[in-house]
Amino acid sequence: MTACISAAFDSGNIRVADQRGDVFDLEIVADRDSDFYQWFHFRLSGAAGRAVTLRIVNLAGSAYPGGWPGYAARVSEDRADWRMAPTTYTDGILEITYTPTADSAWFAYFAPYSMERHHDLVARTAAKPGVTASVLGHSLDGQTIDCLTIGDGPLPVWLYARQHPGESMTEWWMEGALDFLTDPGASIARALRQRCTFHIVPNMNPDGSCRGHLRTNAAGVNLNREWHDPTPERSPEVLAVRNAMDETGVAFAMDVHGDEAIPHVFIAGFDGIPSWTPRQGDLYARYLTTLSRRTPDFQTRHGYPVTAAGRANLSMSTNQLAERYGCVSTTLEMPFKDNDDLPDPQYGWSPARSMRLAEDCLAALWEMIDAIPAPRAR
Repeated sequence: MTACISAAFDSGNIRVADQRGDVFDLEIVADRDSDFYQWFHFRLSGAAGRAVTLRIVNLAGSAYPGGWPGYAARVSEDRADWRMAPTTYTDGILEITYTPTADSAWFAYFAPYSMERHHDLVARTAAKPGVTASVLGHSLDGQTIDCLTIGDGPLPVWLYARQHPGESMTEWWMEGALDFLTDPGASIARALRQRCTFHIVPNMNPDGSCRGHLRTNAAGVNLNREWHDPTPERSPEVLAVRNAMDETGVAFAMDVHGDEAIPHVFIAGFDGIPSWTPRQGDLYARYLTTLSRRTPDFQTRHGYPVTAAGRANLSMSTNQLAERYGCVSTTLEMPFKDNDDLPDPQYGWSPARSMRLAEDCLAALWEMIDAIPAPRAR
């Protein structure tokens, strides 16, 4: 049987440049109307019991070349259990070697989170007591921007993910957060629901998710550079969410992301915003300290450089929210690589760890909830 490769499905991305028996030269396709590319997701068929070599050959021009050294592709034969495949990287070429036991195997940059699973998550969560599901707006392709509201406390908390659609670990994190917050047996969740009203957007970029994009929406726009001036033509997804935030205010926010190059979990803040206050800064530092104590998967030694005073990029959501609402605003980053602080040789950083991290992030919020002030009026 001749092996073949396909990617014509939800979040699929690859093209075959050459095939020599069971050796494939592959190329990642750039986001539409954009130069960004790094996400891949494809199916190998017809190679059961044979050693296959998959060479992704165009990575020198990828969005984050520093993301490839030390990285291992994910593989699954049942689309449920995703493990690291033997992977090497040399001179712009990622080489995956694998012998499938079945006639179908799927490969991806990280374990995918499909739009079907997204809709299942929304439906399952919306059916639980005390949850309100709403549509904040629509994407350029007409997909819904779903929001799940949980709790009836006075502090508005916003959690949102997948501005960059290829960062699929972020929606796994969201599944963990939603399951935890709606668990009737979780005392911290019950207490948080009494103190906070959570507004949760599991996927801000459904179009990019379907299209197999790394970083942009259907128009090739990076949503996390639109928060200062979102428009219906370029970024209706951001416009819908920011308008809803204007209605509720924001006391605490977490924008959930994945980082291609840094093999650690870390948080970036809002240093450098024009209206930065010591109180905001102290609460932010307290959150990081609390989360570090709660889980060895989180650390503060590695991350992005601190932005100088007055130099914050207000087109990015974390900076815009901290400036706009005077809130504690955070960007959580999880690795595509393994977490070097606590490596897992089979799974690397995984959906299960992403989901568990969400519980720790919410528990850390509970530990300092009494110190977080109500949002200032706009």
